[in-house]
Amino acid sequence: MELHGQNIIACRPAPNRNKTFRGFSPSEGTELVPEFQEATEEQIDQALAGAYDAFHDYRRRSAEDRAFFIERIAEEINSLGDELIERAHLETALPKDRLTGERGRTVNQLRLFAELIREGSWVDARIDRAIPDRPPLPKPDIRRMLIPSGPVAVFGASNFPLAFSVAGGDTASALAAGCPVVIKAHPAHPGTSELTARAIVKAIEETQMPAGLFSLLHGLSNGVGLGLVKHPLTKVVGFTGSLRGGRALFDAAAQRPDPIPVYAEMGSINPVFILPGALHERTEAIAEGLKNSVTLGVGQFCTNPGLTVGLSDDNLSQFVNKLGELIADTPTGTMLNPGILQAYEKGVKQLIDIAGINKVQSNHTADLNKTEARAAMFSTDARTFLQHPELSEEVFGPSTIIVSCDTREEMESIAHNLQGHLTATIHGTTEDLKEFKSLISILENKAGRLIFNGFPTGVEVCASMHHGGPYPATTDAHFTSVGTAAIERFARPISYQNFPQEALPVELQNVNQRGIWRLVDNQLTKENC
Repeated sequence: MELHGQNIIACRPAPNRNKTFRGFSPSEGTELVPEFQEATEEQIDQALAGAYDAFHDYRRRSAEDRAFFIERIAEEINSLGDELIERAHLETALPKDRLTGERGRTVNQLRLFAELIREGSWVDARIDRAIPDRPPLPKPDIRRMLIPSGPVAVFGASNFPLAFSVAGGDTASALAAGCPVVIKAHPAHPGTSELTARAIVKAIEETQMPAGLFSLLHGLSNGVGLGLVKHPLTKVVGFTGSLRGGRALFDAAAQRPDPIPVYAEMGSINPVFILPGALHERTEAIAEGLKNSVTLGVGQFCTNPGLTVGLSDDNLSQFVNKLGELIADTPTGTMLNPGILQAYEKGVKQLIDIAGINKVQSNHTADLNKTEARAAMFSTDARTFLQHPELSEEVFGPSTIIVSCDTREEMESIAHNLQGHLTATIHGTTEDLKEFKSLISILENKAGRLIFNGFPTGVEVCASMHHGGPYPATTDAHFTSVGTAAIERFARPISYQNFPQEALPVELQNVNQRGIWRLVDNQLTKENC
């Protein structure tokens, strides 16, 4: 399939004479063809006007029709075959096996959302029937459910060109909720974005969905993203990326005449606490597991463990030495793009310059022309860590900081001083968990997911996953960007009071035609009411 490099507005290529840019091969250090056209203000307006028109049609389509459409997207993505993997590999330097697995995750989460809306209980239907003769006042008939919010602006992530990009979790959950999507493609993989977008367009055409349901916009500048957020027809924003980028979008949305929610997944160092019993039992195994988690994908995961905390003793010293040996022996890896490499190198240098910090880096030589980075481990004590807030900031890449504490109080003080994170990990024994109950209680208020005797990299796509956390991990800790609960970000509740049966949505009528779970007079049931 020959790439055209144009924006796609309401399923049609939309050429312009605006600024252009090219994709980049980080492993080869060369620009790629074709040129991609940066979206104009007029095209942003056209995309959202199309989305608004499509919304009133799409939201009324049956759940079965929407589910079938979303499944068609999955099939069309698979039909792209090796071409999609090859282009993604060229633009990101991610291994082809990793990208093949990521494509599988992408299509599987599309199918998961299709199953979710086909079953239907996600709308959270609640029915309180009238009691006309209730003293002292009659009780009205009130019925509540979730409905789609409207056009959604989605921002593709740099580190997941498929699973968190054009057809990723944000797009899948927004379409499942009944919302059109206008996506801002990530400029680090524009060709991959176009290929995926054309698969969505084909699915729209084959299922006769409204053309305005989907648009793809390119852009290097911040203007395209801010234009999407500020546009009056945008109702929700989904973002995965840096704290700086997410906060800029959040602030822009808050300053609108009608503020809208921005669900942004941003910075996280995902602390790991290694308790004494676990360290005594399996020092080397934990060191090996941590090294693998820190260096996986050259550390370019939002769940990369950037901080490890333990109590100072001989076992912790052995752990630090072993981890240092493993880090020193770790080969270099190609990062996603030169900008990410530069930010990583800057972050590493800032840590090196802090007094009281010890450093171990990979012994392998990095070729900067191939966008390669070296893994790094830093170690310090609790006092130094607490005196330097910058040590608790994310360095996106293959590095971690080890902090030794003299007392449990120091360990808990570090936990208390943490900001919000996506995950927090505890390695311990049963006895450790009893002894460190207060630490676990602290961490419950600092993270969206607690992991026991594992490592944070790897996020299961399922109903019980919560991939979110207190700020600055996300802008709203109540919501997840992974798993079926992600659909709730793109829906809003509405109540109908004293409506006649025939005017109610089918999910709220007395006869439960869809057979969904409903809360009827405070009882969860599938029965008619």
